[in-house]
Amino acid sequence: MNTTVVVRPVTEADADSLGRVHAACWHESYDHILSQAALSQLHPERLAQMWRRFSAQGPAYRHVVAELDGEIVGFAGSGPGRDAGKPTEHELYFVYLLEAHQGTGIGQALFDAVVDPGPTYLWLAADNPRAHRFYARNGYLPDGQERTEEVLGEPFREVRLER
Repeated sequence: MNTTVVVRPVTEADADSLGRVHAACWHESYDHILSQAALSQLHPERLAQMWRRFSAQGPAYRHVVAELDGEIVGFAGSGPGRDAGKPTEHELYFVYLLEAHQGTGIGQALFDAVVDPGPTYLWLAADNPRAHRFYARNGYLPDGQERTEEVLGEPFREVRLER
């Protein structure tokens, strides 16, 4: 089977597919952190609305999708740092890839499309060992900052990584 991966900017036409992939990635990534009751609150339609807004953001924001044979299998986004007292000007907001495609190089391609060499920071679920290894390979280290956010009505502990 010949497969072609394309990483390209998000468009408004991607919103419905991104809503579905986004929800699926959260189920796969956080089913050991968040309850099924919390995860059941993820509605692809609401996530699609969010993606419609993201597709209209200006050039300071980079949002891309990875398509495999025409189907969206992952996405990434970055832009200006959002934290007060941010350690760098640029923040990686997210890289998500469906579990079936992890370890194939697609995640790295997504990362490379939204992060330039140099200083960057990101927030990451504290209990996400695979993602911690991915970011360590890309030069990120914990900077000692932690936070607990309420996500879908449940506590969600994150650590900040910096490069």
